[in-house]
Amino acid sequence: MSSAFAPTPFEVSDDEFDLDMDFAADAGGSPVGSFPEGTAGDINPREPLQFTSPAEAAATVPAVAGFNPVGELVAGASAAFSAPVPSGPAGGPGIGEVSVPRIAIHVFAERQDTLASAERAGQDRRLSRATTQIRIGGVAAAVEAYQHEPTPPLIIVECLTDPDTLLREVDLLAEVCDAGTKVVVIGATNDILLFRELMRRGVSEYLVAPVQPLQLISAIGGLFADPAQPFVGRSIAFVGARGGTGSSTVAHNTAWAMSERIGANTVIVDFDLPFGTAGLDFNQDPLNGVADALSQPDRLDSVLLDRMMVRCTDKLSLFAAPATLDTDWDITPEAFEEVTTRIRSTAPFVVLDLPHTWNAWMRRSLIAADEVVVVATPDLASLRNAKNMIDLIRSGRPNDAPPRLVLNQVGVPGRPEIPAKDFGAALGVHPSLIIPFEPKVFGAAANNGQMILDAGGKSKAGEAFQTLAQIVSRRELPLVAGPKGKAGAARTGSLFGKMFKKR
Repeated sequence: MSSAFAPTPFEVSDDEFDLDMDFAADAGGSPVGSFPEGTAGDINPREPLQFTSPAEAAATVPAVAGFNPVGELVAGASAAFSAPVPSGPAGGPGIGEVSVPRIAIHVFAERQDTLASAERAGQDRRLSRATTQIRIGGVAAAVEAYQHEPTPPLIIVECLTDPDTLLREVDLLAEVCDAGTKVVVIGATNDILLFRELMRRGVSEYLVAPVQPLQLISAIGGLFADPAQPFVGRSIAFVGARGGTGSSTVAHNTAWAMSERIGANTVIVDFDLPFGTAGLDFNQDPLNGVADALSQPDRLDSVLLDRMMVRCTDKLSLFAAPATLDTDWDITPEAFEEVTTRIRSTAPFVVLDLPHTWNAWMRRSLIAADEVVVVATPDLASLRNAKNMIDLIRSGRPNDAPPRLVLNQVGVPGRPEIPAKDFGAALGVHPSLIIPFEPKVFGAAANNGQMILDAGGKSKAGEAFQTLAQIVSRRELPLVAGPKGKAGAARTGSLFGKMFKKR
């Protein structure tokens, strides 16, 4: 059995990497390392471990203040703002940034609700690379099983007996465990002395029943966190319900607002290889950044990634698509997954601009993203496609929030439209944002390689993108917006002249 040390206390993050706050509250149960005060009879002469309760941790983190919605643009945006929650167990990664390697996990549970939680955790996107095997029975069943078979990298056992019996059974389990195996114990006693003794005997983590799926996921992620990559950026995928919804425009403008108005380092990844518009929108020469990365995902490191990216501003970088039809792109879903994972290690926020297509890598990208934004227009085709897409994402992400819905191009003169209220009711998702139809602002920005906040910062659409940036990043605008980045100077020339200049 592993001889891992006891977990370190919770640490309040600097909010550079936020958790998946929509579901942190759903974890429920007893948090790891949270024990009642005043435990009598401390038999350990060592300095007692210092645990921070969830209430104390929340008190040390400034709550995110609400903001005034922009007219009728914001629908329920205030619900996206809540106080940040502490990071995962032992100061490990937040629940939204958990990444578990390809390992085998065996679970021995006594309670039906523990079996259900373990099954739901095993289906979670964060454990997609791991193989989970669930069995009925506690420590005794585990001891019997491993008499005749090797132990996996991680064993989770449930024992609801008294502390003395639990310790004896853990000792029996240790006799049949191979070296390097990590053990997580689920018990019924919330006792600091029991916790210390289990840690002394080599148990990697102790959870108090009942446990929720996100508790298990967070505990597993904390045990297998890569120390060489202390954080993973939050991925936000934008996808259109159909062609022409303006999904790419929404993604690019939101990313720009996150970087320039909120001040967060952001990377845009344009996965629309033949028709990507990120280069045009940011007035950049077409590069093969994404295509080169996808062709050699195993070679990617920080140096190579930096060479492939185009720096649009001090805080915004771009992985542009080649936007050419000279190549028939045949890239495996594993390559897309690997490239996305590598890029997430470079910035707090990674915006994925996904094309309107459907294949294996699109499905995996949507399910694996920390946040999904579906962009639709108020028409029947968008409604049908958005419903199919949202239902599939919901089924593939049972422990995550449903995708966010953005209604774009609302208020086109003379066009019959489905009201936003009815649109959201049919999908079971309230629109997070409604972006009005402003053809002059959008047309001028597109033709000049500018963002909406550059071309028409005082417009309703510009304020809408600013609001959406706050929602998906879960950060507020600074009191005084900082100066524009390098992009302001870069976009002074004519985009058409740049596209068709003499070679």
